[in-house]
Amino acid sequence: MSTDTQHLSREEVAAVLAEALPFMQRYAGETVVIKYGGHAMGDPALAEKFCADVVQLKLSGIHPVIVHGGGPQIGRMLEKLGIASRFEDGLRVTCAQTVEVAEMVLSGSVNKRVVNCIRKVGGKAVGISGKDANLCLARKLKRSKTDPVSGIEKVIDLGYVGEPVRMDTSIIEVLARSDIIPVIAPIGVSEEGETLNINADTFAGSLAAALKARRLLLLTDVKGVLDENGDLISELTPEEVENLIDKGTISGGMIPKVRSCVEVIENGVEGVIILDGRVPHAVLLELFTARGVGTRISHGTEAGA
Repeated sequence: MSTDTQHLSREEVAAVLAEALPFMQRYAGETVVIKYGGHAMGDPALAEKFCADVVQLKLSGIHPVIVHGGGPQIGRMLEKLGIASRFEDGLRVTCAQTVEVAEMVLSGSVNKRVVNCIRKVGGKAVGISGKDANLCLARKLKRSKTDPVSGIEKVIDLGYVGEPVRMDTSIIEVLARSDIIPVIAPIGVSEEGETLNINADTFAGSLAAALKARRLLLLTDVKGVLDENGDLISELTPEEVENLIDKGTISGGMIPKVRSCVEVIENGVEGVIILDGRVPHAVLLELFTARGVGTRISHGTEAGA
């Protein structure tokens, strides 16, 4: 028995398993894409619990697919190499030198650390990037900003920052039919063969839509979407999201996150959940319990979900 359940009586353990069973049946054979990053990735104890959760999903007949971030790790390596970083609208401006470092860190050390953690807790994983098996064809991301004084719109050159154009999910589908868990670095390639660094949330959303995933889980360093009193909102529809933005309840960096969640469900994913990766076993609590631990954004038509 795990250290997490040693303090429970046999009856309490049985009750936990009984509660989880209907949810295991609901998701059996379904694909769940998980964007993994933030504090959950940086804390070794939380990382091990996350990997154990993912292995449990696989053993339960669910097909987990992990897309990981690595912004802090990239930042530390750039600093070590003496390469300056600059951000525009939360995105790292990526020169040719920086994208080489990003690929090295994401596809190398970060990716293999997650793969090894899954191995350590008894699972099997394969680490790839969006460049492998034509998984992610991307293009350079274009952004513009309006000068508040002159009103002139200026195009922002983000360098080698990309956005997905097309996902070829054949390699993921092959792995899903096996006992192997895919662990994916958010690196894509353009038609011209350029390596492009892609925001992990964006990459995970595009992949979830292409896979027709049942769920997309976005692990963050916040509880989820909060109301005006600071309490967690468990469920939101697209209409409610826009109402909360208009009221100012959803503000700042949460606005693009929730709007990207809405876009994902409009593209066919049944539900997107923003949840706190700092909570131990957040993935299992979200999928296998009635209340969950995050904010689910969906069209609100899932019976009993």
